[in-house]
Parts: sequence; structure tokens; C-alpha cells
Amino acid sequence: MRTPNQPSREILALAGPAFLALVAEPLFLLADTAIVGHLGTAQLAGLGVASAILLTAANLFVFLAYGTTSIVARQVGAGSRQAAISAGLDGVWLAGSLGLIVALLVWMAAEPLSAVFGASPTALAQATVYLRISALGIPGMLVVLAATGALRGLQDTRTPLVASVAGFGGNLALNLVFVLGFQWGIAGSAWGTVLAQTVMALGLVAVLVVQARQQNASLRPKLGRVLGAAVTGVPLLIRTLALRAILLVTTWVAAGMGDVTLAAHQIAVTIWTFQAFALDALAIAAQALTGKALGANDAAAARSATQTMLRWGGWGGLGLGLVLAALHQALPPLFTADPAVQQALSAALVVVGLSGWLAGLVFVVDGVLIGAGDGAWLAKAMAATLVLYLPVIWAVQTNAGALLHLGNAAAMVALWGAFVAFMVIRWGFLWHRVGTDAWLVLGAAR
Repeated sequence: MRTPNQPSREILALAGPAFLALVAEPLFLLADTAIVGHLGTAQLAGLGVASAILLTAANLFVFLAYGTTSIVARQVGAGSRQAAISAGLDGVWLAGSLGLIVALLVWMAAEPLSAVFGASPTALAQATVYLRISALGIPGMLVVLAATGALRGLQDTRTPLVASVAGFGGNLALNLVFVLGFQWGIAGSAWGTVLAQTVMALGLVAVLVVQARQQNASLRPKLGRVLGAAVTGVPLLIRTLALRAILLVTTWVAAGMGDVTLAAHQIAVTIWTFQAFALDALAIAAQALTGKALGANDAAAARSATQTMLRWGGWGGLGLGLVLAALHQALPPLFTADPAVQQALSAALVVVGLSGWLAGLVFVVDGVLIGAGDGAWLAKAMAATLVLYLPVIWAVQTNAGALLHLGNAAAMVALWGAFVAFMVIRWGFLWHRVGTDAWLVLGAAR
């Protein structure tokens, strides 16, 4: 029998290590951004363009983590650990194959992809250099996603924590050596990322291989199962495409406002990502616990964990957001010496911080529904959110001249105000869905 405190203990056991792992990545990304930012505004603007493309190329396939977590967790809940590990390995094979294809495409199209954002020629040159080198690390990025998802489904968030700290710590050290020591400029930052991601991927795969041998699970890919994993991930791919479209169109509008706004937006996105990743620890726990509970035919446990995590997400998001808002003057100088960029970033951070509570709620429910395997509904909801968001961001774009006349700070407030509107729309859909029983599908397979 489940004790009253059991959901909280299970959430903490998964969310604690997941929080540290998720926070490790944006913390090191913040450090990387600071290193590149002190090379100059053009380099920072170029990093903003290249990062948007690179993260899109990788995050389009975030279903490799989310979908794998859900499938593996359901098998764990049903009592079949061997089948769970086999499903995780299917995801890794799929990730490696997709990673090679995506890496080749991004490497070949680095310059035209960067040019889409309309950044200045100087920023475009920096973006192209960074993107072409970083494309080599995409296979490692995707394998990390799939292997991490498999381990989370196995209720293991500590191993990804160790990999994250080691990998991103190594990335930071390499960036310091390559960028500041060897004077490679933005190319040094890209090479550091490539090497760190590849080593992380190899380490996580090694852990899965050891567990597979312990459970007598085959290491060989089975085409039917791998293709099945790909088909299962299609709805989450559509969801992610819509989400990335929202992020990209926002970056496109920022790029049209000039290098100062784009540079400030890049830093603001990185800080927002830190906030998102910190709160996403609960979403990771939600995915693993929801999948396990539904696989064990325990709808009550899924509901109980959801209610607890919603409370934690709302209050945690509020607290973290208020801290960011309070530091809106102190943080900008850490990332750039340009006074104009500092002023614009400071204004954006107030908006980011005051919306933290909303982000906490959104990420928790999103994680619950992903853990439940509710991908088809999530795809439709995110597509609808994109349609509703476009008029909002279009209004900012059409009034860019007037906003810039008021100053870069006003432009950033409008840009991030539009982004908060996106989160409000997204929350409306998620709140409606989680209030129904449609996502509570029981059994080892949805």
C-alpha cells in the first residue's frame, strides 16, 4: 500500500538528481555564452543565430528522450526490465542513425541556414563558423537524448547527472582552453561542445550496454522495433516542430531589430533556458512516474503525483522567477561589456522572472502528458498554440521601428511579452487536458 508521503519521496528521488543534471547544462551554457560574449557583440549575435539552428536540429528529436522515457517506464511498471532495456536500446540506435543524417545536412547548409535570420554580415560569418563545426556533435547530442531517456524510464536519474556534470564541466574547460588559451575565437567554443557531447554519448551508451548484458537483452538493432520507435515518436516530433517554430520566429524578429537586440535576446534565451531546465526536473519526474504508474494500472498514483508536482512547479517557478527578476541589474555585466546590450537584457529579465510561476505549471503538465504517451494530443495542442501565437509576434515585428525608437529595452520587453503570451496560450490547452481522464490510458503499451 502506498503511504501518504510516498509520492513526494518518489518525486524527490527522481527530481533531485534530474534537477542537478538539468541545471548543470544551462549553467555551463551560461558560462560558454559569457566567454563568447566577451569576444564581441558580433560573435555573441552569431552565437545566437547558430545556437537557435543547432538547438532546433537537436531538439526536433527530443522525442528520443521523452518518448523513450515513457515507453521504458511503462515496461518497468509492468515488471519487464528486459523489455524496458531493449526499448531503450532501440531508441539509441534510432538516435545514432538520425544524428548522422542531420549532421550532414546541417554541415552542408550552415551558411544558408544562418542567413535566414537576416543578421548582419559580420554576425552571419560568426554563425556559419560555429554551426559548421558544431554539426559534427549532433550524433552525440541525439544519442545523449535517447540514452538519458532510457535511463530516466528505468527510474535512474543519477547516471545522467554524473554524465552532465562531467560532460558540461569538460565543455567549459575546453572552451576556456580553445577560446582564451589557443585564441580560436568562436570556433574554439564549437569544438569544445563537439568533444564534450561525443564523450557524454559514449559514456551513457556504455552504462546501457552493461545493464543490457545483465538482463540478457540483445544489443543488436531490430529494424522493426527501431522503425516502431520512430513511428511512436512522430507526434512528439510534430509537437517539437511547432515549439521550435515559435522559438525560431521569435529569434527571427529579434534579428530584424539589430545586433544589440539579437545579442540581448541570445543571453535572455540562455537564462530562460536555465530557468526552464531547473523547473523541468519536475517534468522529468512526471514522465517517469506517470509512465510507471500507468504501466502498473494505477491511475490514482498518476493523479496523486500530478497534483503534488503541480504545487511544487508553481511555487518553485515563482521563487526562481523572483530571484531572476531581482538580479536583472546584476546579471547582464556578467555576459557582455556592451552597455546597450546590458540595458536591453536587464529589461527582458524582469519579464522572464515575473512569468516563472507560469513556466513551472506548464512544464509539469507537459511532462505528465508525455509520460502518459499522450503525444497525439500534444502535437495538436502545440500546432494550435503556434497558430494563435503568430499574430502576437507579428504585431511586435510590424511595430519594430516604433519600439526601437523607444529604445532597445522597450523592444525586448515587447518581444518577451509576446513570448509570455505564448506560455499563457500553451497553459490554457494543457490545463484543460489534464483536467480530463482522456490521458489516463492504463497498461504496458498505450
